[in-house]
Amino acid sequence: MIAVVTAFADRHIGTTAETQRIMLEALGLAPDADDISAIETLMRQAVPGSIYTDPTSDTRIPHAATEAEALAELRGFASRNTVNTPMIGLGYYGTITPSVIQRNVLENPSWYTAYTPYQPEISQGRLEALINFQTMVADLTGLTTANASMLDESTAVAEGMLLARRASKSKSPVFVVDADAFAQTKALLATRAEALGIELVERNLSGGEQLPDELFGVFVQYPAASGLVWDPSAVIDAAHVAGGLAVVAADLLALTLIASPGSLGADVAVGTTQRFGVPMAFGGPHAGYMAVRQGLERQLPGRLVGVSVDADGKPAYRLSLQTREQHIRREKATSNICTAQVLLAVMASMYAVYHGPDGLAGIARNVALRASMLRDWLVEAGADVVHEAFFDTVEVHAADAAGIVARAHDEFGILLRLTDDGTVGISVDETTDFTALHRVALLFGGKEERSFGFLGGGSHGALPASLIRKDEYLTHPVFHVHRSETAMMRYLKGLADRDYALDRGMIPLGSCTMKLNAATEMASITWPEFAQIHPFAPESDVAGYLEMIDQLEGWLAEVTGYDAVSLQPNAGSQGELAGLLAIRGYHLANGDEHRTVCLIPSSAHGTNAASAVLAGMKVVVVACDELGNVDLDDLRAKIAAHADEIAALMITYPSTHGVYEQDVVEITSAVHEAGGQVYVDGANLNALLGFARFGDLGGDVSHLNLHKTFAIPHGGGGPGVGPVAAKAHLAEHLPSHPLAQRATHAGGFEFAGGPVSAAPYGSAGILPISWSYVRMMGAEGLRDATAAAVLSANYIAARLGEHYPVLYAGENGRVAHECILDLRPLKEATGITVDDVAKRLIDYGFHAPTMSFPVPGTLMVEPTESEDLGEIDRFVEAMVMIKAEADRVASGEWPDDDNPLVNAPHTAVSLISGEWGHAYTREDAAYPVKSLVATKYWPPVRRIDQAYGDRNLVCACPPIEAFA
Repeated sequence: MIAVVTAFADRHIGTTAETQRIMLEALGLAPDADDISAIETLMRQAVPGSIYTDPTSDTRIPHAATEAEALAELRGFASRNTVNTPMIGLGYYGTITPSVIQRNVLENPSWYTAYTPYQPEISQGRLEALINFQTMVADLTGLTTANASMLDESTAVAEGMLLARRASKSKSPVFVVDADAFAQTKALLATRAEALGIELVERNLSGGEQLPDELFGVFVQYPAASGLVWDPSAVIDAAHVAGGLAVVAADLLALTLIASPGSLGADVAVGTTQRFGVPMAFGGPHAGYMAVRQGLERQLPGRLVGVSVDADGKPAYRLSLQTREQHIRREKATSNICTAQVLLAVMASMYAVYHGPDGLAGIARNVALRASMLRDWLVEAGADVVHEAFFDTVEVHAADAAGIVARAHDEFGILLRLTDDGTVGISVDETTDFTALHRVALLFGGKEERSFGFLGGGSHGALPASLIRKDEYLTHPVFHVHRSETAMMRYLKGLADRDYALDRGMIPLGSCTMKLNAATEMASITWPEFAQIHPFAPESDVAGYLEMIDQLEGWLAEVTGYDAVSLQPNAGSQGELAGLLAIRGYHLANGDEHRTVCLIPSSAHGTNAASAVLAGMKVVVVACDELGNVDLDDLRAKIAAHADEIAALMITYPSTHGVYEQDVVEITSAVHEAGGQVYVDGANLNALLGFARFGDLGGDVSHLNLHKTFAIPHGGGGPGVGPVAAKAHLAEHLPSHPLAQRATHAGGFEFAGGPVSAAPYGSAGILPISWSYVRMMGAEGLRDATAAAVLSANYIAARLGEHYPVLYAGENGRVAHECILDLRPLKEATGITVDDVAKRLIDYGFHAPTMSFPVPGTLMVEPTESEDLGEIDRFVEAMVMIKAEADRVASGEWPDDDNPLVNAPHTAVSLISGEWGHAYTREDAAYPVKSLVATKYWPPVRRIDQAYGDRNLVCACPPIEAFA
């Protein structure tokens, strides 16, 4: 008998041919006279004929591989990567991920399939993990408040620069940059500053060079890129005298031993938590961090977790202040970053929970002592060591520096840093053993044989006595009580059990695409040949990575209709910025400095406007009509009004309202005729893939959300990857990187734009996920996934349309991959709000759809292609029953202020404590559907008071007694 191998696409797509037939019949569709399938008919009704693409065999996407075949090909890539001993440093270090964290967080779908905690009642586990992260960062940096993570160190420095500009009273455009900062950070700062008219002035701060008379901020690397540990407090004081703020990029492991930035007077501390148990992964993803002194809390970009109270007055966590500020403040937002690196922040925080302050300090002392021992051996050999004071990095002057670096690699498999023609940099980390130190010393003429003695535990290596840290940190009990693996495992399990993730049920979030993250796609990211690679390793060590990246770039170019793709942006927001900077670069190269206006429809994603401002553009809003489409008359009027000033139009396709705009080609043509470029926001590519291409409908550049369309998991709010794809004429303006292994990309393109991420390929460590998805789906599977997603959205719209008006649809009455349910009539008739419905859905065992975006008082529902008909029908049933419950309130059967909707969600404690005095039964509250008896998810807290948390801002771990 021949075994039948099920295609991966059949496992990824939740609906089967039979259940799709049932759904299509509900839409009144069946195969037509020309034998065009019913689902193809649906897509032809939804997608405008002017852009519709029939299936074609002429594609660069290979035929779908089985899961076993894809893993075998990935093994082939991995075998062409070489895991050498990393001693390059520059912000990336070898680290040991505790197995209990790797297994129970990184490889656990309860953590990696969760969504951003916008519904905090069902996100208490990851919110606690994030407040642990914030507490860890605030304690180590000696500052008051830390946010819930940044994208990486270099982008965090850039955000620190922008914060200083906002908060400083100085009118000066000058920002001073430490000459001894990481090269990738200086390059990224130059990218970000140029577009905003910020003047970067480099100074040798540790060497005593004076600051300019006027400035708005200064940036210090601490310890310095060269390894030097010095006291920057005088520079910080001078910056304050000049009216500026001080931003310090600090190594958190070093901060367990040396004085904190806060104690030295810093206003802002930034950096990375990579060496807290998160593998280097060829550059990411890693959780950057940012902390600020008191008074700057409301200037923080990104996300901030705070403590509030629930309906019973019990402590509860939620996002504070900045939540989705891009959608509220748009071009006035403090940052375009609307995400974080939650999964990696959880890992880093749990590394601190696992080791505790004594364990972290012990690791740091071992690093410092090994570096000091290496220095002694080098001096003994007659080498010229550059600095006397350092933590983990030793620099050595050498006439044959390049030869030493080459020999280290070729003879010993050790990666050293060629700082310049006459200097070698050597960084020690948690994983560096004595054999590696001995071999490095040999390269400089050290002894052939050496006995390794006991290091001892009292010394701080080569750190200056004046900077040894005196104050305590990580004093909260959470960093002291989980010492055994049993305790750690149970703590992680307990937190995961408080959360709702895709491993529990559907998360029908419109615009966010919470679909399956298959185990096979995830399997390779922890392989050492992918996880343990330094981002600046030589090209010969990363041949497998580069080949896989080249293939993925080519595939993404193919499916989008573009020519070139950069995988460097490590979030959708950074992809937006990179695309707009490419447009800016193109216009400047053509002498069109006056083209600075960016047209953005009123329905656009909030990050669009924020990104345009950060790219140095002026935002002009274009109106939308009553159907949610771009108002063509207003577009033409805005084009006429700004004529020669137009740089770009940003348009999301399908639209943010969940429909395929019929006039998209006319829209893009009008902008091109005016000399502008068209930026197509790729957030909704999952509704277009296989049926149309951005490049064919008039797009010049787009960012793509790999964490949506291409199956990278959300991880509770990060990681993400936001590649930027462009036509050939914009390719040279895509992001480059000063430390990239090679200049060329798929298609032979060379990029010359400035970097937007710290690493050449951004979050390269998770690119195998998207590579696997495309490889296993094939062109046909990708197309089938799109059709299945659109079918599921239209099925929900049809089933729920009689209960809740569907706000927008295309000319043929079809929606795209999501539908917007209008709950405003429900509120008018019954008093029940969109918040009430969202919280009541928790009682039914669901994460709510996207609330009040893009239209207040609505729910935007996106079922994705991964959910089966049973789960979709379960959601439909819940929404129908909630409508009936609201009608019982309207009829007077249940009081306005005491019904299952306004009191939702219901915790187990609220049901069993005391006398039941409500107008509805316990069964109504807990088990509105009988099937929940066996599978009930119990929220750990009742409805959270959002306003209380903003009025009483607490963003660090509360004392244990608060939960008594």
